Amino acid sequence: MPSTVSAMTDWIGLAEEVAAQLKADAAERDRANRPPAAEVELLRSSGLLAADEDAADAVTRIISAADASIGHLIGYHYLHLWRAQLFDNPSVATRMRADRNWFWSGVSNPLDAALELTPTSDGFIVNGRKTFATGASVADRLVVSATRVDTEEKLTFTVDAKAPGISYPSDWDNTGQRLTASGGIVFENVAVDGADVLGAQPADSIRLSLAALGFQLALTQIYVGIAAGALAEAAAYTRGQARPWILSGVESASADPYIVAGYGELVASLEAAGTLADRASESLRQSVAAGSDLTAEQRASTAVTISSAKVFSTRVVNETTSKVFEFMGARATATKFGYDRFWRNARTLTLHDPVVYKAREVGQYFLTGEHPPFTGYS
Repeated sequence: MPSTVSAMTDWIGLAEEVAAQLKADAAERDRANRPPAAEVELLRSSGLLAADEDAADAVTRIISAADASIGHLIGYHYLHLWRAQLFDNPSVATRMRADRNWFWSGVSNPLDAALELTPTSDGFIVNGRKTFATGASVADRLVVSATRVDTEEKLTFTVDAKAPGISYPSDWDNTGQRLTASGGIVFENVAVDGADVLGAQPADSIRLSLAALGFQLALTQIYVGIAAGALAEAAAYTRGQARPWILSGVESASADPYIVAGYGELVASLEAAGTLADRASESLRQSVAAGSDLTAEQRASTAVTISSAKVFSTRVVNETTSKVFEFMGARATATKFGYDRFWRNARTLTLHDPVVYKAREVGQYFLTGEHPPFTGYS
């Protein structure tokens, strides 16, 4: 592989090679439920961690189709590198990319009790615990948000994931996304260098508020990838192993008009979800590019476009990962196939935050022009 890969087609080709490796034993690895250390090493050794920002969405979808957990990890990796540019500290954002083989994770769940930062002569000491920190236990570096005990100011900083005082309880054992290492993290007197602080996070900062939209878009891209993966594997099973129903009058399941039409509906929905996700991604790029000229209206339009994509992709991925069983038949539910992992991953990940609130944002903007509020999720 060339030391530098710049063309979109090269990144996509590389992602497809990695996805093929992940797909080959995805069901077995899901059942084993081991920390994804080997999978992260595959991403590292392949060079995918260094993918261009323009290729991030495509790579995330391709990897998510093969293994939603690993798609989640690399999607968030790209997200943390991307959101660093929103702060007014370009030197830290630049250093985050100093080693293109570093795998980045984040510790910023808005609903967890805040981590506490105590000032020192050259930085801070951080203490506390977070319940969910996707990929943190297998990361090289972390992007962390915590609150100063003296000023109650929220700061974001970077730290070595293996720094003294950081521990991982290994308490992630959920129905889906089993290989995301999304368990808790504990900080006990962890030193933070002042030079590694990205900056403060004022609640009213319109530019920094784009980070929350980035998270929503990343999840949307993963949903589209999961639906694509479920369709691809279901179609292969239908062509090769599914049996036609006795009343169908055809010799193969892939010739059954009801199955064919059913796949057609799902494919059309997936195409629409992917197109809407692409539109949302372009809207976010334009908002970031606006810099200090970003207006409240442009930000609101981007937020609603992303929320629309998330509402629709949520519906598509949950329907697709369930509906395909009707086209494959009862034998496809055998544990050895592991097709249920697509539904389990979709159902788990789409509960990240209530999608009905995204629908409400879209409806309010449409009916009254009301802008979505700035929160950790909108």
